[in-house]
Amino acid sequence: MTLTSGQLDAYLARIGVGRPVSLDVDSLSRLHRAHLMAFTWDALDAFMGWPCSIAPATAFAKMVEGRRGGWCYEMNGLFGAALTALGFRVTRLCGAVDREVMGDLVIGNHLALRVDLDRPYLADVGLGDAIVEPVPLAAGPISDRGFEFSIVPTDDGWLRFKNHARGMAHSFDFQPDYSDEAKMAATLCWLTQDPGSPFTSALALILHTENGYVALKNDCLCRVTADSVSEQRITSADHLADTFKTIFNIDVPKPDHVWEKIQAVGRGEAA
Repeated sequence: MTLTSGQLDAYLARIGVGRPVSLDVDSLSRLHRAHLMAFTWDALDAFMGWPCSIAPATAFAKMVEGRRGGWCYEMNGLFGAALTALGFRVTRLCGAVDREVMGDLVIGNHLALRVDLDRPYLADVGLGDAIVEPVPLAAGPISDRGFEFSIVPTDDGWLRFKNHARGMAHSFDFQPDYSDEAKMAATLCWLTQDPGSPFTSALALILHTENGYVALKNDCLCRVTADSVSEQRITSADHLADTFKTIFNIDVPKPDHVWEKIQAVGRGEAA
């Protein structure tokens, strides 16, 4: 799960950075931040019923060549593949968003990364509205652009990353050495196909900014910082198409079809 030299160059050009001269936490942080400023967290495929994969090669084609975003499997999949190609030691971790509420049923619904340098680091460009730089993989508080996060141990031996107070996902659980590709692939099917999945019933996009992020949930566009939230309504298919292009920097096929589904969801109609 790595990138070819040509793919790596294309990826780095897409995020606007050069190859790092050293494999250290400063280089990792620069790449992590650049990835999140370039790529939108994008669950559009699940919402629209379009094909989706956990394979990094597929994420590269979609996100770099197709100028789209991706969600956790794609965002962290592509990032991990690029880090590996650069020479970083990367482990794909099988996570569980909202396990504190839903239990072990949700194991596999998140992909995070461990990067081993002078110490293990948690790298996660796939939670959407969380950290923009990697953090030491250890229990403790985390502050990022005024947002407050933490990693805490659970009673049953996992670690729990707790998102900031306004975060879309409240938390995810993980273990520093737990990777289960089959579990994530199986959970991907549920997340993209089951009517009970939160991603098939609502559109969600998130793009980080220097002091916060901008998020779209169905027809509500929010701009969020650590101390402010502003909202704007999307009012038409053309408005949505312009939002995809100018706010989230993504090329979305048939935005009018996306708008039709948003309207259907708003009317309470079945997907």
